[in-house]
Amino acid sequence: MNESFDFRDLFVFDLANNHQGSVEHALNIVRGVGAAVRKRGVRGVFKFQFRQLDTFVHPAHQKQSDNKHIPRFLATRLERKDYKVLLDAVRAEGMLSMCTPFDEESVDVITEMGFDLIKVASCSAKDWPLLEKIADSNLPVIFSTGGLQLANIDDLVSFFDHRGCEYAIMHCVSLYPIPDDKFHLNQIDVLKGRYRNRVIGWSTHENPDDVLPVTVAIAKGAQMFERHVGIATDKITLNAYSSTPEQVDAWIAAAQHAAVLCGSTERVTDADEIASLDSLRRGVFAKTGIKKGQVIGRDQVYFAMPYQDGQVDSGHWRAGIIAEADVKADAPVLRTAVKVPLDPDYKVIKDAVHEVKALLNEARIALNSEFEVEYSHHYGIAKFREIGAVIINVINREYCKKVLVQLAGQKHPAHYHKLKEETFQVLHGELRITVDGRERTLLPGDTCLVMPGVWHSFWTPTGCVMEEVSTTHHNNDSVYKDKAINELERHQRKTKVNHWGRWQLAERANRQQ
Repeated sequence: MNESFDFRDLFVFDLANNHQGSVEHALNIVRGVGAAVRKRGVRGVFKFQFRQLDTFVHPAHQKQSDNKHIPRFLATRLERKDYKVLLDAVRAEGMLSMCTPFDEESVDVITEMGFDLIKVASCSAKDWPLLEKIADSNLPVIFSTGGLQLANIDDLVSFFDHRGCEYAIMHCVSLYPIPDDKFHLNQIDVLKGRYRNRVIGWSTHENPDDVLPVTVAIAKGAQMFERHVGIATDKITLNAYSSTPEQVDAWIAAAQHAAVLCGSTERVTDADEIASLDSLRRGVFAKTGIKKGQVIGRDQVYFAMPYQDGQVDSGHWRAGIIAEADVKADAPVLRTAVKVPLDPDYKVIKDAVHEVKALLNEARIALNSEFEVEYSHHYGIAKFREIGAVIINVINREYCKKVLVQLAGQKHPAHYHKLKEETFQVLHGELRITVDGRERTLLPGDTCLVMPGVWHSFWTPTGCVMEEVSTTHHNNDSVYKDKAINELERHQRKTKVNHWGRWQLAERANRQQ
């Protein structure tokens, strides 16, 4: 199995039976799709469907059947040598190859022919003999979810996990074509949230001229896409949900445009955007004449635009600014003409709390309203953003549970506990922990045991939420390598508050002064 296969940004083109039993017609489709793939520069995957018809179809239905699918399967039969010609053409067009088997013998044919991926069709998602065979194929798997309940998808996820398969999941609606009220593209969100480490895609059967669904799927976070392809001729009528090469080109273009519009998942600001907003900033102007040395009150200034370079703007206004030069009425209050009081040290923590809450939200960790928080600041509150941690005390009995949060770049200095044994489990982000001189990187789900008397320290490059489960916590149980920390009173290295300390923080922090 290729354990490094990347399912992201795949565009899958399903030939199905649109070859109409003609190798030449199928070659035209392959070449037409290949041209669109090259033009748009995407990772194209051309997909076939295999059925060993002599055994797949019951003998009584080989010549005549009232099942609507069987006559079409039989009438469009291609031999293995024909598919070999088509597979070579797919590779010549620079595309990957994938095939959907509908019986166990077809899985063997797929692996013998050297396909790159294997697909589980929605109709086969509960066919366990076939799924067992597919899991043994040693190929990356994509499975569709048309008509499945979440419990069925859970079964498939657990199955492929246990079998050690590389796999990705396609949201799919098995209606041809799909009515507007049946798309349910919100299911992409559901699948992404439920199977967070898996690539989620969108397998589509809508009107091929309708490119809106793929743009919505991009916005929902789908990372791979599939649709049926074919070509109409004077003698061949294409079905209502298959795309011609020209429609494929428009479909890919729409997806790429949507991806550009969606942009980055990282928060970014553009210099032009900032300049545009700055042009709307309000500056601080003197309402009356202000004398040098005067403490400027709110009633002595007003805010108006346009903002002037070097001026104090409304966003940086605060009470207690002292004038260091005379300012005439209606003149701008310049930054060089005032002395702005420094922020109190505790504001470092107050600002950091906003990030801590956001990190907990991102990690989907809910807290009740009955907790206390310790802000650890081993080298003073002013340096909390560099050296520190937020410790949320959940319970402390014969056993103890805490939730620890560190922001990106924060460090916790080396120490050991005389009595407490603790186990850390990372819930979100990345933690670099050094235990007894050996550094480990912990990712979500990883645990680390720290015995009493064992030196340990940690920091995070990304921001981290972790759980500490330990024996009973005792105050003054920590011994730090830096002897200066050991000399501090507990309240000098920790600010302890109820809940987040909205009204307590300033008062408690002032004790450190």
